[in-house]
Amino acid sequence: MTHEYIYTRLAGIFREIFDDESLVPTPAMTAKDVAEWDSLNHIRLMVSIEKAFRVHFTTAEVSGLPDVGHLVEVIAAKLAAEGRQIDG
Repeated sequence: MTHEYIYTRLAGIFREIFDDESLVPTPAMTAKDVAEWDSLNHIRLMVSIEKAFRVHFTTAEVSGLPDVGHLVEVIAAKLAAEGRQIDG
């Protein structure tokens, strides 16, 4: 599993949720960096990520994510804990 592949998968999700084909998630990106990233779109984003990666986030995890880099780390850790690898 590579972080690069997770970012690639996230890019498609971000572009769909925020309706912006030029959006490229970066480790330092936060909700403040995306005009359409409001509370409703945050929920839509997290649900879409859960479906795409077949993981589940706790409320504490979702509310405690300071940036996209930490989100990627949580996804990678969940997949590793389940013994799943992403080929990308």
